[in-house]
Amino acid sequence: MRTTHRPLTTLALALSLFMAALEMTVVSTAMPTVVSDLGGLQSYAWVFTAYMLSSTITVPIYGKLSDLYGRKPILLFGIGLFLLGSIASGLSTSMNVLIASRTLQGLGAGAMQPVVLTIIGDIFSLEERAKVQGAFSGVWGLAGLIGPLTGGLIVKYLSWHWVFFINVPVGIGVVGLLVFCFHEQVQRKPQKLDFAGAALLSAGVVMLLIGVQGMGQNLWALLAAAVLLVAFVLVERKVAAPVIPMSIFKIPAIAISAIAGALFSAAMFGATTYVPLYVQGVLGGSATLAGGMITPMIVGWPIASVVAGKLLLRTGLRPFIVGGLGLTVVGTGLMALLFKPDVSILVPEVAMGLFGIGLGFASTALLIGVQTSVGWELRGVATASNMFFRTIGGALGVGLMGAVMVSQLMKDPRVPISAANELLGPEHGRGLPVDILQTLSGALGTGLSINFWIICAATAGAFAASLFFPRVSRGSGTGLPATDVAAPH
Repeated sequence: MRTTHRPLTTLALALSLFMAALEMTVVSTAMPTVVSDLGGLQSYAWVFTAYMLSSTITVPIYGKLSDLYGRKPILLFGIGLFLLGSIASGLSTSMNVLIASRTLQGLGAGAMQPVVLTIIGDIFSLEERAKVQGAFSGVWGLAGLIGPLTGGLIVKYLSWHWVFFINVPVGIGVVGLLVFCFHEQVQRKPQKLDFAGAALLSAGVVMLLIGVQGMGQNLWALLAAAVLLVAFVLVERKVAAPVIPMSIFKIPAIAISAIAGALFSAAMFGATTYVPLYVQGVLGGSATLAGGMITPMIVGWPIASVVAGKLLLRTGLRPFIVGGLGLTVVGTGLMALLFKPDVSILVPEVAMGLFGIGLGFASTALLIGVQTSVGWELRGVATASNMFFRTIGGALGVGLMGAVMVSQLMKDPRVPISAANELLGPEHGRGLPVDILQTLSGALGTGLSINFWIICAATAGAFAASLFFPRVSRGSGTGLPATDVAAPH
């Protein structure tokens, strides 16, 4: 059995997460320009939700497969799909092709984060893992710093297509490092995949997303989602190895963390999707400036996460959960109240910074609350379930906000929605007739204003849920060190 080269393997794992983190900031920066080139503003949200949906649904499946066949082949398979999706996204000639390519990209990304975190647990002891997790939190901060600038420079000097192509050389390097440096001895386990549960969950969430984006016009999809999800719960109660064990939600800390996580993720993904659009489409900022609005959030998150990890065992979990989510309400309240056409660019930066710091405090404490509520044998599935609800909440939130924005743009039948694409071009719609430009600008501003109130409402709901988080005595639960926290997801 060949020995794993831990430093180079760790580098490969960090680069895998870096690709996923960079994808968020770079794509958000470039999307307004993509829309101005390909058209299809009405499909704007699907570029993000297709990626999140396909990656989220596959997380528990990849986790089971990695137990059956080993971490290495599953991670390599996921990276391969991610790179194929990246190439296809860069070659896209229409919004529909881009959405399909992003779906493929998400199918690969679904393997990357959970399997990477599993490998870290395999090759490092608990004490070593505390230091490694801190370094991996810094990966997200680094991506937050250079992502918007990178995306803006690519759009300005090359083309938006290269936003996706930059993943390819990094991904090839990661594959090479994993092939030659990471070695494992796979212990076969007699497990069966819950195909019925996975299929019902996938179909139910897709129907739910279609229904949410229909703004009341797709009631059939909501009814279908209800039937499919009820069937999913019934199946999960009977199978031996469910995708998501229903019994863990009897634990208050896990149930409340799932609710709060879904709500604050809806707000987080909504902010990263629509704040850049607001800066570029309403304030008339550049692609670089628009993408830079995400940086305060993504930098504030890991910094607050590290601080929370060091202090929460002294103070308890509740102060960071309640206080952090309260801080997110302040940040999103600034968005809802102050984001006007003539607002200073400093306001979005401050709002996103407060939002990110609050998320860093709360998400870390919630994750540790989930992990300390169960024994070792359930810790993995409890963590994966919490990740699932966070990402599903983000997908549904972005989908709902996309439907709101499109409904506002289509209110005036005299103005084709295709004209709105020009608002996001380099001329910011100056070639449009004045009356159409004013109508579209007003409609876009109104739609985004409603979305910012939705974001604020989501954080307020998460804060309300946090008030019911059980009071746990300090230091109770497990021997996990306070620094053993995960990067934001």
